[in-house]
Parts: sequence; structure tokens; C-alpha cells
Amino acid sequence: MKKRILGTSQIEISEMGLGCMSLPPNKDAAANVIAAALDYGMNYFDTADLYDKGINEEIVGALLKKNRHEIVLATKGGNRWEEGKEGWHWDASPAYLKQAVKDSLRRLQTDYIDVYQLHGGTIDDNFEEIIDTFDQLKKEGLIREYGISSIRPNVFIPFLNDSAAISNMMQFNILDQRASEYFTTIQQSGASVVTRGSIAKGLLTNDWRNRLQSYMGYEKEQVQEIIAKIEHNYDDVHAAALAFNLHYETIASTVIGARTVEQLQQNMSAYEKAQQFDSISTLLEWIQPKRYTEHR
Repeated sequence: MKKRILGTSQIEISEMGLGCMSLPPNKDAAANVIAAALDYGMNYFDTADLYDKGINEEIVGALLKKNRHEIVLATKGGNRWEEGKEGWHWDASPAYLKQAVKDSLRRLQTDYIDVYQLHGGTIDDNFEEIIDTFDQLKKEGLIREYGISSIRPNVFIPFLNDSAAISNMMQFNILDQRASEYFTTIQQSGASVVTRGSIAKGLLTNDWRNRLQSYMGYEKEQVQEIIAKIEHNYDDVHAAALAFNLHYETIASTVIGARTVEQLQQNMSAYEKAQQFDSISTLLEWIQPKRYTEHR
């Protein structure tokens, strides 16, 4: 597994990372997926305190405890849920973020988090306070680095430009290239992109016919036309999708989810094939990237 540097940090992460939200909420079942990911050379594991109301962090922490110093552990905070209440609400106050980090550390069974991410954000947030809080947590050694997980340019641009953040987790794939408009800006700020939604809910896999649906403003027929063309020219849709993401130097890791070992194996087989593609330039020519029309 090849690795790339995350932003301007000294942290190297695997080109393919594991999005832990998809893990089964059963420790024994999740253990097989985590073990397979480690065997394939993945070292980047992404979770959040919101997933299963902290249970996901507990499972990830327990299963990766023995490998803690070999892996890069990323989690997120800012979405506050309270025991006994339905749903959650946004709370990016310094007091809550400091408590959220401590709660995540406890659930993850570790004394530091490699990458702590603001899990969203709004234009009404006090970014100066949030950044000061993250910087303080970094000085205290509770987090090594920090970033954000946001698709809102009016949120992530000021956050990245005014901080030492090293990453932004964003949805990005062949069918949703909106983020590419900001890759240069993100890179110039000293950060990398970590992608999610990279296979578009399974549309960008070889099982796409069984998953065919409208997506991100494309009608079902348009999606079918685009993916059929990818399949005709590249034979393997899944591998082409991963090769597309790997093409961008701004992207440090393509994070994929896997609920079973079989799903993980499919992703890794596609990753291996993607290494053999000399060029994906035609993919760039086929689809004109949509632009963000909101949150600018």
C-alpha cells in the first residue's frame, strides 16, 4: 500500500483508508474487517463520535489498541448528542470540543488522536475560538494534528486559511467532482483532501447495474450512460473510480467503507488494478464538473 503525506504534517497515510462508519456494530464481526484492512497495509482509520453514539469509536479503539503506534487514527467532533434524547445538535463551543476530545480518547482507548476533525461547521461558528481550541489541544498533546470535514466552501476555506489544519474530508468521485474547484486553494492552505463517497454508494463499482439510480443531479439514464462508457473504455468501473481519485495529488487518501471482508477485498482488488492504469485523462474530458451553487 502506497502512502502520501497529509498536508504539511509529518503524517503519512495509506492511499486507501478505512471509513469505520460502515463497520458492523458488533465487535467480533468488525474485527475481521479491521484485521483484513491492516493486512492490506491500510494505516488510516476514520471514525467520529457521532457514529452509533460513540459505539463505533469504542469498537475501533478496542480493535486497534494493539496496533495503536502503527496506525493513524482520525475522528471527528462537534455534533452533540445527549443520553436519553433523540437526535443531536451542533455545538462547536470550546467547552464542548474540549470535553468531546476527552470522551473520544476514552472510547478509543488512547491518550492521543492523530487527526481531530471538526465534523461539519456553519458560517455562524466562531472560527477563531475553534481554531484556538484545536491549537491548545495540540499543545497539550491530546491531538497531533487537526482538520475539518466539510463540503461548504464558505466554511472550510476560512477555517483552512486561518489555521494550521492539515486536512479536509470531502465527498469526491467521478460523478461528484464539485470539490476539485477548490483543490488548489486547499493545497495552498497547507492541507490535503481525504475523500469520502468515493464509489458513489456503489454506483462506481462493477455491480453498478444492480445499484443504478439518479445521483447528484444526474438522472438515472444519464448515470447509466456515463458508467457504461467508463466500463467500455476501462473494463473495470471500480478500478477506474479509484484511479480517478488517485490521479489528484491533493488527495492524500481515498477513504472507503466496508461492512464485510468481502467488500474490503473488492475495494483492494480494484485498488491494485488501478495502479496499472496509465492515464485516466479521458475521464476528465467526458464529464464537466458541476460547481457548488450553495455555501459559496
